[in-house]
Amino acid sequence: MNRKVVFLCGRSESSKQIYNGLKHKINFDAVIIENPPSKKQLFERRIKKLGYSKTFGQLLFILTVPRLLNLFSRKKKKKICKQLNLNSNPIDSKNIHEVKSANSEESLTLLKKIRPDLIIVNGTRILSKKTLSGTSAEFINTHVGITPKYRGVHGGYWALVNDDIKNFGVTIHKVNQGIDTGDIIYQKTIIPSNEDNFVTYPLVQTAAGIELILKTLKDFNSDNLKIRKNKILESKLWHHPTLWEYLYFRILRKVK
Repeated sequence: MNRKVVFLCGRSESSKQIYNGLKHKINFDAVIIENPPSKKQLFERRIKKLGYSKTFGQLLFILTVPRLLNLFSRKKKKKICKQLNLNSNPIDSKNIHEVKSANSEESLTLLKKIRPDLIIVNGTRILSKKTLSGTSAEFINTHVGITPKYRGVHGGYWALVNDDIKNFGVTIHKVNQGIDTGDIIYQKTIIPSNEDNFVTYPLVQTAAGIELILKTLKDFNSDNLKIRKNKILESKLWHHPTLWEYLYFRILRKVK
């Protein structure tokens, strides 16, 4: 039995890739795209949580390293996208709804009107209790990391930094109020190539994630969605590296 599916996402390259990777196999009843919070709000929150020094280091990293890597990795990214069939074209759904926030009243009203059975989440802010409980739909998320050990951002990169390649991968999990703490549905580990770097790791993870979403949908439609227990009990929330952290790990641990 086919059920109603909504894609709830942020404005990111990975959201475009996931949508384009699924659109020929999933008939989305709607795509809801939230606008990101202001950069000022983001950094004010980071300062409050991490302090001035670490936040400043992260800002320096964001303004330099990804930009340089993207510049010098154009051919590599193009090659990966071709090999893995990743498409970053704009989302072309005829049923797009733009909202200020995934947690806004406008977004919740849309969900109540559509009454989806499954909501595929990608790249949004943390969903509130009101949003999660405002519909009977199941929320699932694609996380580019192996949870619970690598929650937060850049899970693949941090796994390599920790010489933990066996936990370089992707997770499909149910969404709760925590940060990547929901029940695990599927996980897949991946071995990146020596040519990969900070801006290409997410590409190979996203491609694997699309495959797992399709498996999840098949299970969901057949009422066979199962929760899988990860034997790893360690749990940690990871953030952007600072500029000096990235340089240290690149020089001494050869993690690009």
